[in-house]
Amino acid sequence: MQILQIISSAQGANSFSTRLSQGIIDKLLAAEPGSRVVVRDVAAQPFPHLEEAHLQAYLTPTEGRSPEQQQAVQHSDEAIAQVMAADVLVIGVPFYNFSIPSSLKSWLDHLTRAGITFRYTPTGPEGLITGKKVYLAVASGGIYSDGPMQAYDFATPYLRLVLRFLGLTDVTLARVEGVKLPDFQATALQKGIDSVAV
Repeated sequence: MQILQIISSAQGANSFSTRLSQGIIDKLLAAEPGSRVVVRDVAAQPFPHLEEAHLQAYLTPTEGRSPEQQQAVQHSDEAIAQVMAADVLVIGVPFYNFSIPSSLKSWLDHLTRAGITFRYTPTGPEGLITGKKVYLAVASGGIYSDGPMQAYDFATPYLRLVLRFLGLTDVTLARVEGVKLPDFQATALQKGIDSVAV
């Protein structure tokens, strides 16, 4: 089994989303000892935000691309190849201002390619990345899974929607939340890890 770990936190070793991701991966490796883990840190090595050059390159057939367009499409091709090669995706999601980090959004933008990772059909869009398991490891300072702040969570609904759009429908959400709240700090990480069955 090949596991693709996406790190998107800018906090390095102090990141709760990365630590939760690692806890999930440890469980996966215990269940499948021969598995291989590929790590993509989109915070340390960010994908460029989409610009006109990228969009023009995507719309140009491969054989007709200029050297500049070939370079512009390279990040997208790489992201897609890594996801297609993986059996399991573990995506670390720090909660930044009620949503996802721009580094994670850029990775998703490069992953979302008409005709390659999704297509439009007469009955609606069809995701072309199928047969994979996804774990979302979401970390937040407050409590957003329920209660009065639940409506402020724009991260998980968006991620579920875009992943489903791409064909990734087997998604498990794990949370480490309340890490800035004294009553939850000590147990938040372990509770998040314990919530995941692999």
